[in-house]
Amino acid sequence: MLTVANLTKDYPTPRGPLPVLINISLTLNRGDAVSIMGPSGCGKSTLLYILGALEPPSSGEVMLDGQNPFELPEPALAAFRNRAVGFVFQDHCLLPQLSVLENVLAPTLVARSEKGYEPRARSLLEQVGLADRLEHRPAELSGGEKQRVAIARALINQPHLLLCDEPTGNLDRDSGETVAQLLFDLHRKQQAILVVVTHNAELAARFPARFELRNRQLQKM
Repeated sequence: MLTVANLTKDYPTPRGPLPVLINISLTLNRGDAVSIMGPSGCGKSTLLYILGALEPPSSGEVMLDGQNPFELPEPALAAFRNRAVGFVFQDHCLLPQLSVLENVLAPTLVARSEKGYEPRARSLLEQVGLADRLEHRPAELSGGEKQRVAIARALINQPHLLLCDEPTGNLDRDSGETVAQLLFDLHRKQQAILVVVTHNAELAARFPARFELRNRQLQKM
């Protein structure tokens, strides 16, 4: 379960604090899938980074599976984030010097157990249609293929929370549709909590629960 209570975020400026998120509360259960829309600069990515324990809130509480990650010391926080949260970013963030298989296995290096995860990595890459590209480097892949690798990588540790920041934003319509369908299919199999931030109204409308970030507050659509 993901629980957010009275979350706020502001940034210091010479003229005083700049509020970005105000009084946001949200509860999501295992298997839930939600989309979040809003104009550029409204704080969608900031909210996603807070949910994923990449950035602390200014106030309020974030609880994932009964744990407030921001109460953990840094090494334990990094381990918690690696184990419990999967990220898919707009620009996929693959390591260019690694093969497709090695990129998917990269998150397992924290636990020093990549060999035990290799069968799962191969299975995930097969599910996203890249079983024949295991030894290729990112430069040899299309944009859609890179994003499919990123999805497999995000799922390698079987996270309870999968966060996607504009996962189809840099893709053409056909590639975007392929990636979106993969997200839904893999989400159903994994039963993680899925949160997708997007400008794509068609993609957002496919989610059973939809939110809009407006005036620094999260509103259900």
